[in-house]
Amino acid sequence: MIESKLHLQIANLLNLNSKDVTATIDLIDEGATVPFISRYRKEATGSLDEVQVAKIRDEIERLRQLEDRREFILKSIDSQNKLTDELRKLIFEAETLSKLEDLYLPYKPKRRTKATIAKEKGLESLAHFILEQKNNFIFEEAEKFISIEKGVHSVIEALEGARDIIAEIISENALVRESIRDLFKKTANIKSKVIKGKEDVGEKFNDYFEWEEKLMSCPSHRLLAMRRGEKEDILILDLVVDTDEALSLIEKKIITSRGEAANQLKESIIDGYKRLLNPSIEAEMRLHTKQIAEEKSILVFADNLRELLLASPLGEKAILGIDPGFRSGCKVVALNKQGKLLQEAVIYPHEPQKQKNEAEMIVLAFCQKHQIEAIAIGNGTASRETEHFIRNIDILPKEISVIVVSEAGASVYSASDVAREEFSDYDLTVRGAVSIARRLADPLAELVKIDPKAIGVGQYQHDVDQTLLKNKLDEVVGSCVNAVGVELNTASKQLLSYVSGIGPNLAQNIVDYRNENGPFKSRKELLKVPRMGEKVFELAAGFLRVRDGIHPLDKSAVHPESYYIVETMAKDVNASIIDLIENKELRSKIKPANYVTELIGLPTLKDIIIELDKPGRDPRKSFEIFSFDESVHNINDLREGMRLPGIVTNVTNFGAFVDIGVHQDGLVHISQLAENFIDDPNKVVKVGQKVWVNVSEIDVKRKRIALSMKDEIQTTKSSASKIKKEETYDSTDLNSALAALKNKFKK
Repeated sequence: MIESKLHLQIANLLNLNSKDVTATIDLIDEGATVPFISRYRKEATGSLDEVQVAKIRDEIERLRQLEDRREFILKSIDSQNKLTDELRKLIFEAETLSKLEDLYLPYKPKRRTKATIAKEKGLESLAHFILEQKNNFIFEEAEKFISIEKGVHSVIEALEGARDIIAEIISENALVRESIRDLFKKTANIKSKVIKGKEDVGEKFNDYFEWEEKLMSCPSHRLLAMRRGEKEDILILDLVVDTDEALSLIEKKIITSRGEAANQLKESIIDGYKRLLNPSIEAEMRLHTKQIAEEKSILVFADNLRELLLASPLGEKAILGIDPGFRSGCKVVALNKQGKLLQEAVIYPHEPQKQKNEAEMIVLAFCQKHQIEAIAIGNGTASRETEHFIRNIDILPKEISVIVVSEAGASVYSASDVAREEFSDYDLTVRGAVSIARRLADPLAELVKIDPKAIGVGQYQHDVDQTLLKNKLDEVVGSCVNAVGVELNTASKQLLSYVSGIGPNLAQNIVDYRNENGPFKSRKELLKVPRMGEKVFELAAGFLRVRDGIHPLDKSAVHPESYYIVETMAKDVNASIIDLIENKELRSKIKPANYVTELIGLPTLKDIIIELDKPGRDPRKSFEIFSFDESVHNINDLREGMRLPGIVTNVTNFGAFVDIGVHQDGLVHISQLAENFIDDPNKVVKVGQKVWVNVSEIDVKRKRIALSMKDEIQTTKSSASKIKKEETYDSTDLNSALAALKNKFKK
């Protein structure tokens, strides 16, 4: 009964069909994952997408926790013999946790307070006498409670104790709390000021030394910044509402008479509000707004991470990876098309060694020996200088693409257990260069090896709930991995662990089985892997690919449970499955409606037809080569008014950071993203997007660059003509080029 009520609540909240919601929750309870449900159970859920399924999962978890708390509260109050029918009804009707807790507050075990001390003195009935406001003979009534034995020596002491009790009662009144909570939400200001003497050490919080704005409209990044300042003992934060307005609201709910009873109540209200209610609601609102800010910050991080993980892969190409540096040199590694390390070296083309000729020879030799198709250069120290050096090797074959790659998180990977396991015989610099090269070939496959928090696309990521952040980022990684699909015979255990239903332990078992028995020949062979049960196989199989598998559909996103459908389709047109895949005309003869059954509906059948068109296709965009402006290498090269190509490296609530090739990202403030008003930068730009920007302000001393996209909004598509695309050139004989270079050095 309760469960069906919850399902209906979720359906109404999300504006979804209740039957679809129930089916989704049933699948979740059975252990099905969000990617699996949204991809392979469309008939059951009414084709709900991944976002909708995830929202249903989150809501049912929240509501079940609410119900658990409701049950606990009912049992707790009942054990005190204080659970009335009216209170029970109110508890059952409470739709939020805050309303539940308000109702529970008077009955909640608490530390010894001024009110409990007064109750110990026998003053509780006097407090209720005053609250009833039926009699104004307050002083006469108070005389009855004078007791030397109980520590009440006078009428004044009796009334003080009664007011303490009343103050607590009022502060715990659910209706009163709700009204003050609403007042805070509607009118509260957040104020910050610097702690005296902390001006210099807290310079980075200078904007908030004297600051005030509406609490509920305060942007998440600003709220988190102020809270960080408070945490570091630089700022003092206060939430401020009009005290008179607050007291007036309470009086209207409590006082129903005039005379001495009303006077006593007014004193209690003032005391209760200042001592109990205001601090309580302020703490609650601090937590509430912090949670909202955290959620927004985490969503920003998640959106950015998704764009980064789904960045266009260069694909299976032989790549030369370069981790640039000055004094310590540039680490160079050669990788084959499968990402295997073939050779490594160090070159010193820059100051102080400046061994440019030797460096050129090594690069050309690597390119010749390993048939290099692309060169990936990390975007850290000496990046632009190294790019300039590579591009100016005049006999470097033109068909070799030179691409600057973000090395965010590469150092973290280099020092990780994952890297040590992969390259135990190599040092950190080699591992870093390999990571740079591999993330060009396939960003997703390489970035899953790195803690998402180390990638650097977040907003105040260290100030938010770390558990919530980790869960959300892991969910994003899993979503991206399953959306793209995983090649079973080449995937790392880290990549496999994110496949629907698998996890780290089973991923290791898969890798161990692969190492012992050779490449998988089919998806069904997975069932031989230790701990791979039928249920896990069901959840995982559709997202795994076996490129050269026994069954033609093993390389596709068609789930093994649906193979028989494709086999029937092929038989009906007198063809094989391979014929069906390769022949568009044959596929056009297929009428999906003819294959509808009780278990298989049109949504799945349409997905199958689409998949047959391009089995195992990569949903990511095709790769585009990008180049920075050759005349700009550092911040000193910049001039106001310059128009430059750049890559969006991070998107926040207040704007976007853009790499323009000067070792310091510039900021396009939200006000400079478009001519019209923009409330969300993600509506205009995404991480990894190629854009054109105008330099509007340069602060060399503080290393700050202000950029603008006004009048020049360029999306990846519209700017494609200005951003170099991958081209095909006539091959250059690398042997001849290398020989020419050697002859050049001999002169």
